[in-house]
Amino acid sequence: MYLAPIGYTVYQSLFQEHRSGLGLSAPTKVFAGLANYRAALDDSGFRGSLLRVLLIGVVQVPVMLALSLTLALLLDARRTLFKRFFRLAFFLPYALPGVIGALMWSFLVAPGLSPITAAAHHVGLHLDLTSNSLLAPTIGNMLTWGWTGYNMLIIYSALQAIPPELSEAATMDGCSAFGIAWRIKIPLVRPALVLTTVFSIIGTAQLYNEPAILHNVAPNLSSDYTPIFAAYDAVDAGNFDYAATESVILALLAFVLSFGFLRLVQRRGAAL
Repeated sequence: MYLAPIGYTVYQSLFQEHRSGLGLSAPTKVFAGLANYRAALDDSGFRGSLLRVLLIGVVQVPVMLALSLTLALLLDARRTLFKRFFRLAFFLPYALPGVIGALMWSFLVAPGLSPITAAAHHVGLHLDLTSNSLLAPTIGNMLTWGWTGYNMLIIYSALQAIPPELSEAATMDGCSAFGIAWRIKIPLVRPALVLTTVFSIIGTAQLYNEPAILHNVAPNLSSDYTPIFAAYDAVDAGNFDYAATESVILALLAFVLSFGFLRLVQRRGAAL
């Protein structure tokens, strides 16, 4: 169920449709080797989509995980009131279907409808959240809003597994709440931070829902804004072999980034 679709996608990426004569006959499949891969890597639009999700991830993933860690530490603090309410409130954006959240944000950023743009206009700022320069920050904000609660819950669960005796002993030694969080809690939830980072890297590489919905209010958003968006555009054009090629390249990129991050973490852990 898992390996067969991957194998078929790789197999399909090695073929092209060929029409003989005047192109009036039915197309035939011909073995193309790595021709589709060369074409995809020579495609400036597809290369730009890969670079775009990479840049979004470099900024958005650390910001989101820092926010998730901060919220988890606040929920784990002894003096925090209404923990159940805030835990549900922080997690609620993830509980909403991703498409529903993207639709909501598309109305919040749409020119002429956005209350954010209207508020900025009242203070003399001409803000267009769907402009070319702000599309990436807008999508990054949508991702952060939707996934912070999910990552927070994973980190918070790891915090709950820390023996309370460690914090009590540190308090008796005069350690502040910040010191306990920095020297005890954060190092002990390191596996959870690594897990959420890997999940976030893979999720950013697979970015589709947000730009697909945002395209309805931002026509300037290109059809190859993200790699999956570009692959879907190829499917819509009937070029399934080329779409399979782009999917394989994207999968390899996600694997290299996630595996590279794990190796980096393991190397730093061994050095420490």
